[in-house]
Amino acid sequence: MSTGTGTGSAEQPQPGPRRPARQPRAGGHRESEPLPGLARAAAALAAGETTSRALTERALARIEATQPTLNAFRLLRTEAATAEADAADRALARGERLPLLGVPVAVKDDTDVCGEPTAFGCAGTFPLKTADAEVVRRLRAAGAVIVGKTNSPELGQWPFTEGSAFGDTRNPWDTAHTPGGSSGGAAAAVAAGLVPAALGSDGAGSVRIPAAWTHLVGIKPQRGRISTWPDPEAFNGITVFGPLARTVEDAALLLDVAAGNREGDLHRPPPVDVRAAVGRDPGRLRIALSTRWAFTATPKRLDPRVDAAVRALAERLAALGHEVEEADPHYGPIGLTFVPRATAGIRTWAQRTPEPGLLDPRTRAAARTGRLLGGPVLRAARAAEGPLRRHVGRIFRRYDVVLTPTTATPPPRIGDLARLSGWQTDRRMIAHCPYAWPWNVLGWPGINVPAAITEPDHLPLGAQLLGPACSEPLLISLAAQLEADRRWHERWPPLV
Repeated sequence: MSTGTGTGSAEQPQPGPRRPARQPRAGGHRESEPLPGLARAAAALAAGETTSRALTERALARIEATQPTLNAFRLLRTEAATAEADAADRALARGERLPLLGVPVAVKDDTDVCGEPTAFGCAGTFPLKTADAEVVRRLRAAGAVIVGKTNSPELGQWPFTEGSAFGDTRNPWDTAHTPGGSSGGAAAAVAAGLVPAALGSDGAGSVRIPAAWTHLVGIKPQRGRISTWPDPEAFNGITVFGPLARTVEDAALLLDVAAGNREGDLHRPPPVDVRAAVGRDPGRLRIALSTRWAFTATPKRLDPRVDAAVRALAERLAALGHEVEEADPHYGPIGLTFVPRATAGIRTWAQRTPEPGLLDPRTRAAARTGRLLGGPVLRAARAAEGPLRRHVGRIFRRYDVVLTPTTATPPPRIGDLARLSGWQTDRRMIAHCPYAWPWNVLGWPGINVPAAITEPDHLPLGAQLLGPACSEPLLISLAAQLEADRRWHERWPPLV
């Protein structure tokens, strides 16, 4: 793990801290305590109740202390983040106010941070980036302090965060289990209170799945809501950036400051006000409860615990005054359009790696598939998106929101999927996670909300609120209403 000069290192980061955790400092908090949420931290800084230096050092100390057990971070920007915190404190002392001024946050290993490598879960020596990604530029413009980059499986392919490049990232609810993926490091970091919130990315559920398995709110926004620059689009349009947080308010705040476009972005949806939606009554909504998945020609089974948790959530929605009925979207041949886009995206990213021979054999096989399915097949897959939107979108003629499980199962154990062959991995990950990826093809927004904690093993389960194009405000207002009723943010992992 890089903790060096503050500009990072192109050398291969290793799990485990290079320095012991620091002792508690003055300021009313022990460094063993989880950090406050994003909105609370920003308010405390603006009120002068704490300093950015204190919060940032507390985050860095917690990351170092938990790295041997959770292994959430690929790279830690110790000196650079401390310098950014000092600059934020000077700005606060001058009376400057920005939405996240001085608040420490983390980004995923697929996101460019100036002076740091972007390895995206891969082994090898990667060059240092000379510019921030547009989303990081926006986080900085809002005043955020970037403390580090969180672990991701190789090229974000899998719903587990394990790999030879960095080891196993573990779930703070039970370290024998995965936090999910591919934004697993980000989810583990937020769930354990190492940072107030983190930015992940979602190409087939990679924000929503780890949010479900770590008891978090995770938002997959409308395609293009957050710029993917320096790529005009990511993975042929299926991947977007999205926030992971403990509360809806924090997730909406991070989405708000990260959102926006720049010249060159291929997708530029009309702006929406997501922060105002947090406190707005969603009204009486028509909600379709669906446990049906899209066709994939692979075996799947909905775990009874997940089914019961999502149905219990549907009952709470009905008790809150919403009209809830069982109804399913008709997905059609959507799976045939996903695979070319995903594997062609893997091929593009694999070509960027400086040492392709170090890639997992499954990654190399997916890249070969991407080459075969590129060109005319990829163009046909993309052309099918419009008809698929109209086909799946018929559900919204009758309903405002679709409620589904986020995953079909609780989180698997560490190693259950990481040691399989390529075909076995594909079959198993589809069996665990058949619900999230269709919305990536459609480009529409979805939110994971915590649904339950299994007993006695304390494994989180989640549910998705899915909407049509640009429906983030509606989904956020409904999620906030549920949060006020369920109070999920008051429960922490046993380790915390």
